[in-house]
Amino acid sequence: MTTDLESRGDEGIPDEYAGFDQLPTTHKTAVADDGPRVPRFDGDVSALPDRACWALQNLLTRRFVSGERQPQLWAWVTEYEDVLRVRLSELDLRLRVVDELEVAYVEQAGYDSRWGRRILKRETIHAYDAILALHLAKYLRASRDDVVLITREEIHELFAGVTNAIDRDLAQFDKRIERSVDKLEEIEFLRRHRDDPDTFTVSPVITAVMSASVITDLQRQFEQFIGAGDSPPDDAVASSLDDRDDDENDEGDDW
Repeated sequence: MTTDLESRGDEGIPDEYAGFDQLPTTHKTAVADDGPRVPRFDGDVSALPDRACWALQNLLTRRFVSGERQPQLWAWVTEYEDVLRVRLSELDLRLRVVDELEVAYVEQAGYDSRWGRRILKRETIHAYDAILALHLAKYLRASRDDVVLITREEIHELFAGVTNAIDRDLAQFDKRIERSVDKLEEIEFLRRHRDDPDTFTVSPVITAVMSASVITDLQRQFEQFIGAGDSPPDDAVASSLDDRDDDENDEGDDW
């Protein structure tokens, strides 16, 4: 079961998810004049202000920039949004800015050329990680609360319909779910409460990252998985919101 957390068309998407891919944008017209630049290092020939450079570096190395978690970085991303789009586009990357959630992230653009190189590493997450991410996105969309909480017990209940040959062992089944909880904490879709380790906040970032087409595709694969009753595959979803890729340096055909 493999898909990609990159935006795709809305054809065939159920009405309940319609418009989920239409991310709001704000047009920024020019780079602010910050006055004379002071080189950050010996040999620095950057044409961008320091803050734009730092925003670009963080967009390339973080899964996302959040106004809630990184307010200074978020301010720089929005201030230099247009020039950042240009710089990222030169690397075959798209900048996604969701103003209502104050979230910005970068995704890989795809087109036919062997000369292009993938800058972002596709992070593999496993079947149960994908199932949990799917249910959390739907859980968040269905809630009208500003802060959405979910308990460990409720997370386990989300897997009530999952049965297959391997997970007839309930202890092993619970371990798989717990590993998925850890994974979604790692990618910051879940945040554990300090005072209660069994209660989590569902990050609104998940609704920005998981487009309607991704949710629809995951739902289809989840239903196939449930219907087949097979063992879960080793890999499920590839996210483009992560680190750079050490791709091979072979040459390819012309454009």
